[in-house]
Amino acid sequence: MKLLLPLLGCLALSLSLTEGVMVCYYGSWAVYRQGDGKFDIEDIDPNICTHLIFGFAGLGYDNKIRVLDPWNELCDNYGKCGYDRFNALKKKNTNLVTILAVGGWNEGSAKYSKMAASAATRKIFVDSSVELLKEHGFDGLDMDWEYPTQRGGAPEDKENFILLLKDLKEALHANGMMLTAAVSAGKGTIDEAYDIPGIAEHLDMANLMTYDMHGDWDPYTHHQSGLYAHPDDTGDNVYFNQDFAVRYWLDKGFPANKLSQGVPLYGRCWTLDSPDQHGFYAPAHQPGPGGKYTEEPGMLGYNEICEGILSGWTVVHDPAMHEPYVYSLKDGNVWCSYDDEPSAKLKAEYAKEKGLAGMMVWSIDTDDFKGKCGRKFALIKTLVETFTGNVITPGPTLPPTTRDPDATHTEKVTRPPTPPPDEVCKAPGINADPDNCHHYWLCSINAEGKYDVTSEACAEGTLFNPMSHLCDWEHVVCALDGVCVNDCP
Repeated sequence: MKLLLPLLGCLALSLSLTEGVMVCYYGSWAVYRQGDGKFDIEDIDPNICTHLIFGFAGLGYDNKIRVLDPWNELCDNYGKCGYDRFNALKKKNTNLVTILAVGGWNEGSAKYSKMAASAATRKIFVDSSVELLKEHGFDGLDMDWEYPTQRGGAPEDKENFILLLKDLKEALHANGMMLTAAVSAGKGTIDEAYDIPGIAEHLDMANLMTYDMHGDWDPYTHHQSGLYAHPDDTGDNVYFNQDFAVRYWLDKGFPANKLSQGVPLYGRCWTLDSPDQHGFYAPAHQPGPGGKYTEEPGMLGYNEICEGILSGWTVVHDPAMHEPYVYSLKDGNVWCSYDDEPSAKLKAEYAKEKGLAGMMVWSIDTDDFKGKCGRKFALIKTLVETFTGNVITPGPTLPPTTRDPDATHTEKVTRPPTPPPDEVCKAPGINADPDNCHHYWLCSINAEGKYDVTSEACAEGTLFNPMSHLCDWEHVVCALDGVCVNDCP
């Protein structure tokens, strides 16, 4: 692990950047995508983000933090050393802060509720987290419990979440590390799940998930990350915009300079009921088809959307909103709301005017990282340049080292050949069970050159998507053709 500054200096380095923060989440399963959508750790540009967050670790039933894809993330059993390679990016930019996220949507809430319920189980989690972070050289932990009191949680979660954050802060700060959290932008969730002054006391930074405010769960089209409300919004829809969410967190007592504003690097997509209605609030009862890279019905990466635009999709900038949408009647009546460079610029200007810490994106692996539609990582660079007012320049690197000629030579480790596919494991890593989508298989190569196999359950209400290698909503997975035939109606 790199040498850390004293505690206060470390936190000042990571949070008191006069230019502001650019927090970039990385979805590690992007390595399983195909073709030009495949995104591995070495595809990350270490100079465009101040904070890189690896998503995700999970929670074991023993209340310890848990590596979710050991073959991809650890070196054990001839794995791909993802954690270590991720932290090695700091050699290319020594100002970079690397953080491990634990939780996420697919993990559910019930396990976290049980873990947070007692001091003893919280200590098990905290101690195991610090150990894992130190082992691999991370600079902090991002607590992504989605969400306290929700999805199988308990009413006591609201208080217990604060106790968990307190325990984490004390342990992390004692080791020169920082504590962040991904937090909801939905008013209903905020009111039930969060003691905002308590959260503010213990977090170094909160990453506000100001996206997924609308999606194929709505029977009509809308923008998933609108900065302001649509003129036709009524009822609870008036709360589903970034401006309301940011002001609500600030009004509830969260410091502006510890809050980053989220921008999605993907679109939420529907299949239009009728080709004659293709504006906002157009009837749409089915998710849009999965993309050729992400393969997840109801969403497309920005890289997939921009390629669609190059092929002739229609882009609309409705004067009622500050963000675009795109549709194509020749490609199955697909309709997607998304962010482009002008709307990203507007949101960064808004965040700067509000005095926020900076910007956050989910996720770096679906920006236009190949540069097919313009410059590489166009949306992230637009956010950074707008918020900071500066052009991005490379950060400092570690000086080259001189090899000691008397040092002991380390022999190259010989990896056993990859075992041939069998009934369960088609390849190392995550594998689908075609007969049961309520779980998936984790396959790793052992010292004998054979597979070790464990079964991993999907959270309630989700099924394993064998195309995107994720547990996702049942209706999303069941929208795919020919998958999960035993689990879909």
